[in-house]
Amino acid sequence: MRILVTGGAGFIGSHFARIAAAERITVLDRLTYAADLANLDGVACDVVEGDICDAGLLSRVVPGHDLVVNFAAESHVDRSIEGAAEFVRTNVLGVQALMRACLDAGTPKVVHVSTDEVYGSIESGSWREDAPLRPRSPYAASKAGGDLIALADATTHGLPVVITRCGNTYGPRQYPEKIIPLFVTNLLAGRKLPLYGDGGNIREWIHVDDHCRAIQLVAERGVPGEVYHVAGSAQLTNVELTERLLAALGADWDMVERVADRKGHDRRYSLDDTKLRALGYRPRVGWEEGLAETVRWYTDNPSWWKDKTPTG
Repeated sequence: MRILVTGGAGFIGSHFARIAAAERITVLDRLTYAADLANLDGVACDVVEGDICDAGLLSRVVPGHDLVVNFAAESHVDRSIEGAAEFVRTNVLGVQALMRACLDAGTPKVVHVSTDEVYGSIESGSWREDAPLRPRSPYAASKAGGDLIALADATTHGLPVVITRCGNTYGPRQYPEKIIPLFVTNLLAGRKLPLYGDGGNIREWIHVDDHCRAIQLVAERGVPGEVYHVAGSAQLTNVELTERLLAALGADWDMVERVADRKGHDRRYSLDDTKLRALGYRPRVGWEEGLAETVRWYTDNPSWWKDKTPTG
């Protein structure tokens, strides 16, 4: 099987390329700040530097692949609040260009990777796949727009695309602007942890290996035109997460600095993944095990993260 992984030099995309390495892999990546070719060390793949908004490039790269998995995205909420244009460009117009290229090439299967943030915030319970989209940040709105473009192509043109929506993913090689690698690398470097607001925001956490296995399963068994949730294996407030990271690195609360809350900060996310589990999915990486392994990786690989600048 030939697989095209867009955004394959990024955090989740490179992990997917690693677990699918028995297949013939092509990675297409724009190599923005959050991508790193070192993430693909040891992975046998062809790398094409390029942009999913480039229709001409896509017309040359997409044909001949049996599966296209789209990880390419601008993904940091804080950056989207500072400026939304690049998010709309990549996450909406880029998806449109990629779906068009897949239609033109007759790609047999497409998986578009999305996020739970398209639903907004939920006080209790968990979202099912038919929940209304109510994004509250520019990032989430751009991801919702890309999802709707993909689903419209499935309905209008019969594009065999499946969408996955996942909670917060963590693990090795995540760029240190997201909370776990930011807090771990800050502690390792002797810097304080910027904790938003009261720290009561609740997130689901899933290890990147489990996330990628879910995507692989959906690629194999998912029904075209459908959405599948990938729920987390742990649900914690940011305060609880901070406590675990401090304990893992032998630090105290005096290393925490309260900062003004993010604008429009969603309070709680939670996904119902019954539909995915009906395909046979079960998470394999426990929260405590996965977090400990992640902390060890950043501790053991300072050369990977020391030249990367956290944004806070």
